[in-house]
Amino acid sequence: MKRALLLIPILFFGQSVVADEEPMAISLQRLSLDTTVKIARATIDACRAKGIQISVTVVDRHGLVQTVMRDTVAPPISLEISRQKAFTAVNFGASTSQLVDRASTSIGRIDGLVMSAGGVLIQAAGQILGGVGVSGAPSGVTDEECAQAGIDAVADDLEMEL
Repeated sequence: MKRALLLIPILFFGQSVVADEEPMAISLQRLSLDTTVKIARATIDACRAKGIQISVTVVDRHGLVQTVMRDTVAPPISLEISRQKAFTAVNFGASTSQLVDRASTSIGRIDGLVMSAGGVLIQAAGQILGGVGVSGAPSGVTDEECAQAGIDAVADDLEMEL
């Protein structure tokens, strides 16, 4: 019993030392506007190469919009859907194609989330930097292919910078 009583202050002291070593502030990497525009443009170009006009939204790591583009004849509703796909991807930390099974659950019915293919994470050096959402293609698979092409256009540069 005495041993247990003696260990409590030691464990408490050990925890306070660890807490004191943690930084009081952290640095976050953010995508520049120019980078998000490059991603959006490359996404549009990838879908155009397939003969498809889409909307694309690039969001930051919190799901806040940085860049939005809608191709000339992409349906107006594709704007909001692309934003929701990008928002969903970063907030769940996964491409929306991986979340399709959750779409019919109570989480999948929350306003503002879209759990169908077409939302992809932007990652570099093990960090989530943002997300790309695409809408307007005949299938979510094509939306996701175009989003990934947009990310691939800057991926090597992002990896080298971080």
